[in-house]
Amino acid sequence: MKIRKKISLLLATSLLTVSSAIAQEYHFKDISQKIEKVTQGMVGRIGVAAQEIGGNEVIAVNGDETFAMASTYKVAIATTVLDRVDKGELSLDQLVEVQPDMYVTGVTALAETFPHPGIKLSVANLIEVMITESDNTATDVCMELAGGAAAVTKNLRRLGITDFRVDRTTREILMDFYGLSAVTPEAIPEAIKNNPALVAAQVDPNPDFEADPRDHTTPLAMLKLLLAIDGGKAMSPESSKFLLGVMSRTRTGAGRLKGLLPKGASVAHKTGTAGGIANDVGYVTLPDGRRFAIAVFTNSSKTPVADRDRAIAEVGRTLYDFYYLTAKDK
Repeated sequence: MKIRKKISLLLATSLLTVSSAIAQEYHFKDISQKIEKVTQGMVGRIGVAAQEIGGNEVIAVNGDETFAMASTYKVAIATTVLDRVDKGELSLDQLVEVQPDMYVTGVTALAETFPHPGIKLSVANLIEVMITESDNTATDVCMELAGGAAAVTKNLRRLGITDFRVDRTTREILMDFYGLSAVTPEAIPEAIKNNPALVAAQVDPNPDFEADPRDHTTPLAMLKLLLAIDGGKAMSPESSKFLLGVMSRTRTGAGRLKGLLPKGASVAHKTGTAGGIANDVGYVTLPDGRRFAIAVFTNSSKTPVADRDRAIAEVGRTLYDFYYLTAKDK
């Protein structure tokens, strides 16, 4: 009799575990479907990947599809620079001269604020403005400090991250986006000044640009990078703390991941924007201190810019509520 009871108990426990696993699978499937529903009609194509820090389950929508990153690729550049800092090849307080021929004039605050030669910034400050202001001049200097685009991609492969490639400087990306051949700092603002149609191109979809596989990633690959940064795999704990601190001071994209979160919610993130592209990737802290990493990519959008931002905000709020409320239900 005791043996039968023991067998029954084991079977019941096994069935409960299986039932729990099935319920959880549908739970995560439901949230993915909700994300697709709340963003429907607001963007052209969306990709999402998210995971609670320390958790195992991944929420994904089109997680294996590739998307143009725009400026979110600057997280990978910062990661490579900080890896060099950890190796002693660079230091955060090292001063770097920013030559005038590095300026990406007309699309970055740094070049417009300091139009004259004679700028020297520390590696720390270059990373700061690259992330918080999405400064393109600082980005191209950081790309050079990283060892070039190939070195950034190589560092990603070191971390076991595939489906993520970095190929061009921001100036090269912008030249390709606008269909320009000149590479002088003045080329982009002069072209826009002489061709008003290029102003509209800044928010209109650019199918040829998005079809180019360079500087693309998948949401799942970006998520893997975010988890590697936070988990100490990509860099030292000191460098990780530094980068997360910088990302927490980002001033672009206030209406994206942060847009619908409670006032004062902590978000460390990096945005990316170009034509029909609006992206945001980073980390969100819940009221109980738990955190989740998230990557949201939207490409090919013909909708108003406000709708694109709102779609990302809806994703952020949906996952914020999901992770917080499901923990309370446990």
